[in-house]
Amino acid sequence: MKKKICRGILRLFGWKILNDVPQEDKCVILGVPHTSIWDFALAWLYYGAQGCKMRCMVKKEMFFPPLGWLLRAMGAFPVDRSHSTGLVKSIVKEMQTCEHFHIGIAPEGTRKPVRKWKSGFYYIAQKAGIPVYMGVIDWRTKTVGNAGRFEMTGDASTDLPRLQQTYEEMHLTGKHPGKYLTH
Repeated sequence: MKKKICRGILRLFGWKILNDVPQEDKCVILGVPHTSIWDFALAWLYYGAQGCKMRCMVKKEMFFPPLGWLLRAMGAFPVDRSHSTGLVKSIVKEMQTCEHFHIGIAPEGTRKPVRKWKSGFYYIAQKAGIPVYMGVIDWRTKTVGNAGRFEMTGDASTDLPRLQQTYEEMHLTGKHPGKYLTH
């Protein structure tokens, strides 16, 4: 039932799905570009349309009743952004307690324009030994989905610029285009 409803909502608003969700039991799937709160809703609908559940981090300030209850039901969990130490470790620990754990992460770290992406997703994937997939939300073409696996070399200083370049070559458009910066 959830699959049909999610597919119907996406179709109603003219959105197309790009590829299925990754088949691994555990992975990081990036959400790029992230310029609007609606990006979370689209990613949730994308996963729901395929009968899957995605987890994601949301700033703890959003977890007030009743919004907090809704966010938890949708797979979100609160994070304290003022204390980043231990965040990677706690997410990896949470992954180990679950059989299936796809975590959606916006590498920009915010909906504001940024040139340098945060590297937390990289270290989560590295420490957990799981792959990273390139999720896309393109408001120009109304496409949401999985643009493929990103092969990491283990050297973040070369992989992160290469990842940003790969996304730039996709020519994606955020809901608020001025908030998605390319080099």
